[in-house]
Amino acid sequence: MANHPSALKRVKQSQVRRLRNMSVKSRIKTTVKKFHQILETGSLESARPVMIQAISQIDRAGSKGVVHPRTASRKISRLSKKLHQRSVQPA
Repeated sequence: MANHPSALKRVKQSQVRRLRNMSVKSRIKTTVKKFHQILETGSLESARPVMIQAISQIDRAGSKGVVHPRTASRKISRLSKKLHQRSVQPA
C-alpha cells in the first residue's frame, strides 16, 4: 500500500478514473448492442440516429484516452460499414 501523500492521492485518482472509464465503456457497449439489435430488425431509419450516438460516444472516449484512438476509429469504421452494407443490400 502507498505511504507517501502523493502516492495515496494517486491511488484515489486511479480509482476515480477506473470507475469513470468503466462507466464510459459500458455505455458504449450498450449503445453498440442497441444499434446491432435495431439493424437486425431491418429498420435503417431508426438505426441511423443510434449509430450517430454510438459514434459520438466512441469518438469522445477515444479523444479522452478511455480507449485508444485507433481502437475508437476501428469501431466507428465497423459500425459505418455494417450500416452501409445493410442499406446497399436488397431487403
